[in-house]
Amino acid sequence: MNKSVDLEKTISSAHESIPPALLFEMIRSFVSLAATLNLSHSVKQLGSTRQTVRRHISTLEEAMNTPLFSVNDRQYTLTDAGRNALPGAEDILARGITWLRGQSRSIGSLQHLRADHGDWHFYQEQQPLGRIWSDQSVLLRETFRAWAMSAGEIENPLFEHVRPFLIIYRQADPGWICVEFGQKSVYVNWFGQDFARSSIGRSISQMPAGQEFSHLIYQSFAEVQASQTARLDHVFTHMPQKDGKMSSPVCYQRLIMSGFFPDGSPAVMSLISPVDVVRITGLLPEDLTAVGPVEPLDFGPNDARFEAT
Repeated sequence: MNKSVDLEKTISSAHESIPPALLFEMIRSFVSLAATLNLSHSVKQLGSTRQTVRRHISTLEEAMNTPLFSVNDRQYTLTDAGRNALPGAEDILARGITWLRGQSRSIGSLQHLRADHGDWHFYQEQQPLGRIWSDQSVLLRETFRAWAMSAGEIENPLFEHVRPFLIIYRQADPGWICVEFGQKSVYVNWFGQDFARSSIGRSISQMPAGQEFSHLIYQSFAEVQASQTARLDHVFTHMPQKDGKMSSPVCYQRLIMSGFFPDGSPAVMSLISPVDVVRITGLLPEDLTAVGPVEPLDFGPNDARFEAT
């Protein structure tokens, strides 16, 4: 019999011998150890034992037929196979936990996220990208057109007229970090230019709904960048007011697009456009009535007059 067929049968048999509940715990051990690279820290984080975590890793390595870690003088290091396996493991863990909490599901094969944490609420629903063409926002359509015509090149002259409205991110070790807030972007409008400048270089903050929920929110950045595509979401949440003492409900649509810096390194660009109506399953009408007046972004000089011309 062919050796590759023998290997496939061995791996398949190993998979079948692992109960789903145990597999989930094994993935937790793998993700924790990959994050800490310290067995004692992972044991404490997981509330487990050294023997259990070691056994989980060993069973995973046997099932996957490859080492996930190398160990030298008790110091753990991810192997190439471990680094390649980690994003998928983190995604499985995040999707499983948020699904169990009722925070994530799919509607028409598109992502739907919902979290309530005290006075903070966050609802996000992915939209068909084709809705851009029927949307009332000229800025939304023009940004998408400019992105396509410029091939995602941030410094391309075809992108100049919409760039002031964008927030631009770069991927780094801590996660996605902001490198530019456009002077006409919603973030600057909400918090002011000085606050925006002080936020440059910071990684995207974790949301109060938990690490797994935050992972799903920002996984869309990685997916858009990796596939070099674009994505449209409708969002309802609460944002702090400029005085920082109170928060108020807001609705917006967010267009994120893959891009490239002049040196060819990858980027993600985000256009956030405030709206008074969003298409989000399960969002109550009374939630929308609390949304304050929407100030249109100053583009052309506003959508209605730009459309008329």
